[in-house]
Amino acid sequence: MSATHTTARPATTPLSRMTALARAELTLLGRTKGALVAAVFVPLVMPVSVRAAAKDMDLAGAGLNTGTLVLPASIGFSLLFAVYSVLVGSYVVRREELVLKRLRTGELRDFEILAGSALPAVLTGLVQCLVLMAACTTLLDLSAPSAPHMVVAGVLLGLVLCAALAAATAAFTRTGESAQATPMPLMLVSMMGSGMFIPLELLPDKLASVCELLPLTPVVSLVRGGWTGDLSASDALGAVATAVAWIAIAVFAVQRRFRWEPRR
Repeated sequence: MSATHTTARPATTPLSRMTALARAELTLLGRTKGALVAAVFVPLVMPVSVRAAAKDMDLAGAGLNTGTLVLPASIGFSLLFAVYSVLVGSYVVRREELVLKRLRTGELRDFEILAGSALPAVLTGLVQCLVLMAACTTLLDLSAPSAPHMVVAGVLLGLVLCAALAAATAAFTRTGESAQATPMPLMLVSMMGSGMFIPLELLPDKLASVCELLPLTPVVSLVRGGWTGDLSASDALGAVATAVAWIAIAVFAVQRRFRWEPRR
């Protein structure tokens, strides 16, 4: 009698599946020159324009200086370009190429597909944020942050928020070509209204109150407040609550509207 031996497949975990998908996405990101430039170089160049604009502002009257304007703006640029913009294009292109549809036929769950695809961009954004913090602290003579926990909270919330917003934006983006345009409204509004180019302290009170509700404003406020120490506990909690609310809205939109097959 001969025994039949079957080789059991090694068990996989959500982490191992997302890690494998993230490695594949990282390889594809390295081959896409446009996305690579947007992810790596643009966020490193944009703070120079903020520093130039700061010369015409009364930052001292708002209790700020060039460093506390440029550093949070740098974090915002990294989140917008390296995470949000890159991920919108990635999700849409993978959908149009039927990659997402094929992934759903395997072991990967929907959340794992979206999260695994986002990991390379999120890690790129995180590394950039750390590099920019070190560079701004050194070049702009900034002291150590007064409330490091606020800075950490701001960066982590920003990474999750921009990944969620990217998936939500991809749900309303028809083609890979249009993915270059659909992120622009949020990016422009965030750059002009979230305290990156112009601090909210320099805006009229009514306009500043509206801008406080923008998605990226809580992130900029937490990073800036963490460095200056001027953000009260209640304001910090309000910023966290606003960011969490936007994350919840983005997740709800993804659950209801995200498409896994090409839009025809």
